[in-house]
Amino acid sequence: MTSHHHAMTGLSPEPLSASGRSSEKMSLPSLQSKMKCDPEGYETELLLVYNQFKSSLELFKQQADLGFKSVTGSGGSDPTVAKDLAERAMFLAHVTPFYPAHLAQFPGQLSEFLHASARTLPSGLRLHVAQALILLMNRKMVDIGENLALFMELQTYGDKALKNLAYTHVVHSIKRMNMKHKNEVKNRTLQNVLFRMLQQEDETKAKRALITLRELHRRKVWFDENTANAICSACFHPSSRIMIACLSFLLDYEKIEDEDDSEASSSDEDTPLKSHVAINREDIYKAHHKGTLASKKKKKAKLQRAIRSMKKQQRLTSEKSTSNYHTPLNHLRDPQEFAEKLFSRLQACKHVERFEVKMMMLKVVARTIGLHRLVILNFYPYFINYITPHQDGVTELLAAAVQACHDMVPPDAVEPLFKQIVNKFIDDRAQPEAIAVGLNATREICLRMPLLMTEDLLQDLALYKKSHTKAVSVAARSLIGLFRELNPSLLIKKDRGRQHVDSKARPKAYGEVNVLSNVPGLELLEHDDDNEDSDDDDDEPSLRGTDDNLHNDELVATSDDEGLQITNSDSGSEDDTMISEDGDDCIDDNDSDVSGDEDEVDAEDEDEDENREAEDEFENNDAKDGGSGIIKKRKFADFDRQLNDAEASLRTLKRLAKENMGPVPLDSTDGFLSNEDFRRIKELKAKQRLAQQGLLKKADAKSTAFKIPTSDELSIKRVDPAKLEVHVKRRMTKEEKLALVKAGREERGKYMARAAVKQKKTGGLSNKQKEHKKAMPLVAKRAKVAKSRVEKRKKQQLSGKNFRGKKAWK
Repeated sequence: MTSHHHAMTGLSPEPLSASGRSSEKMSLPSLQSKMKCDPEGYETELLLVYNQFKSSLELFKQQADLGFKSVTGSGGSDPTVAKDLAERAMFLAHVTPFYPAHLAQFPGQLSEFLHASARTLPSGLRLHVAQALILLMNRKMVDIGENLALFMELQTYGDKALKNLAYTHVVHSIKRMNMKHKNEVKNRTLQNVLFRMLQQEDETKAKRALITLRELHRRKVWFDENTANAICSACFHPSSRIMIACLSFLLDYEKIEDEDDSEASSSDEDTPLKSHVAINREDIYKAHHKGTLASKKKKKAKLQRAIRSMKKQQRLTSEKSTSNYHTPLNHLRDPQEFAEKLFSRLQACKHVERFEVKMMMLKVVARTIGLHRLVILNFYPYFINYITPHQDGVTELLAAAVQACHDMVPPDAVEPLFKQIVNKFIDDRAQPEAIAVGLNATREICLRMPLLMTEDLLQDLALYKKSHTKAVSVAARSLIGLFRELNPSLLIKKDRGRQHVDSKARPKAYGEVNVLSNVPGLELLEHDDDNEDSDDDDDEPSLRGTDDNLHNDELVATSDDEGLQITNSDSGSEDDTMISEDGDDCIDDNDSDVSGDEDEVDAEDEDEDENREAEDEFENNDAKDGGSGIIKKRKFADFDRQLNDAEASLRTLKRLAKENMGPVPLDSTDGFLSNEDFRRIKELKAKQRLAQQGLLKKADAKSTAFKIPTSDELSIKRVDPAKLEVHVKRRMTKEEKLALVKAGREERGKYMARAAVKQKKTGGLSNKQKEHKKAMPLVAKRAKVAKSRVEKRKKQQLSGKNFRGKKAWK
């Protein structure tokens, strides 16, 4: 019995005395720390503990096979044996990296033991053995591919602590494995294990596999096409719970992504910035020109943080607007088959599933149709039975209906649904909230399919702009504003607005496609060139003549201090400056010199020498007259000489050539853009986005017109049901009203009478009270003490002399 006690609970003293150490009993944690410091000196103790582990393992297996019952009466195995086995397993797992040769068989034995008898093990022993195996896997002594199925099965045993441990280990191990680079072969092996487990009919195993795949996809560890299709295939699982879990993940994916992005941005940035932070020109000016060097440095750092935050937000939105937006529905191999199969299951489970589950299926089908622009004609009539104002969750249904509309669907298929929305919601006898929701839904559908709207219907809906309810009038005006851009001819002249009275915009016919003939953003570059030319007109002297001077071909300049000096490159002499009749600093020339025929230009070239000689003689005579600085007008005969004499900038010459020669068609150019042009287009697009956010001047913001989003942008963007209820005031419940009243009372103080309020002093201390609180100097304190002492002494002397006693007769 004593030998068994030594074998089970501790180390026997014989090996320790044989190794030259004292026979004192040593605990496993202290032995573990000493083994890590001196591995070679404790090999004997290691072999002893390893043999004890083997014997405990064999004893536990024999007790489990024989159905051994402990003293407490519990079946399975002895608790002392299980405890000793767990302690030695953890001990050997810690020291395995220091003894790779002696413990080469230990990881395999531990894994085999957990594989064979994990379901029958006590919860404490099973948890400790799993922790030991996780420790070996973290130190890369055991491969995760061999034990992934084991850890997925451990999550199904009902032990909460073991389930959380196994789940966290699987997710973190796969994430750590793909942190630096992705091993596709190993990932494919692990994915096949989870995919097979997801397809099993066992609900518990399929649910754990789906949760693991969802987490890895959400963390962007496995966001490939195989994982996305495996997650979406869970919508067709026989178990209703698995289907609901998958549908909720697909619907809430955008919300989960937004939460993750906000958490990441708050952790990356040094200072948490609010989402509505904007950069003003005043802030930029203060950061560079106002304050001391230290304060300007702080302002610049704050400005840089704000700019980084804006760039990151812009990058995230650009990622979501491209194909890199990793929603699982975006990576379906056959979205048409997925949508049809899910819709057929929705029709089949009409009386089986709850209404909320059917709405989830309906929204997933609508999201898939809108995202991939599918055509399922029998999907739209399915909405008609549910589109009523008193239906629960009607705004979510309307948002799903809007999401399923796109320009590839024939208008005839959506027209019954469109009429149902208009007839049921937009009616004079309906509630204002229902009218506002109906108008907003009509606007969103017409934004995607403008061919559904007719002239009579639009003019009737436009009359709701005079409604006294704000939500209805705002919705009607937004509908009018949309058709001002899409098809102003359907509106009456009063509703078109000044800018769209003569507009000939029309929606595309069904099946019509716009083919790009130019580089996207080229119109911004051309518009920017026109703006630069107009800026040159304001900043630089004009080289165009007025209508009065077109007859004379005269050049008028100002004095030396105010005007532009003109150098004659041929003669080498400087021309005197001149003052124009209207007093402006400008140079007038004739546009007809360039726009004339080639014969006229040749004739002018022949007479060039004669004109120059006449002008030289004229200038010499003027110089003899006194050189007063104000001379008579002189003529230029030829456009080439104007360019040489004017010393104008390259942009001015470009503008002159463009005005005189006329606009150059795009076909006549070579069609190639330089890197500088592409860089400029990128800058102009960024400037346009800033103008839309209100970060530029008002003049720049006005130049950017309202842009109708493209069909691709509309298909990617998810329709928010809350936006259909904008400006609709919901009636508050009694509890909400009481909470609002109590919140208003908290700001008020305690009730007081009017006289008490008047008498209560609200200001600070008086000057005399402040003087009493000041710390007196030491000399003043001593003087005060001495003065009080003298006064006290005098008071005592006077009190003794003036006391006359009480009168006896009173």
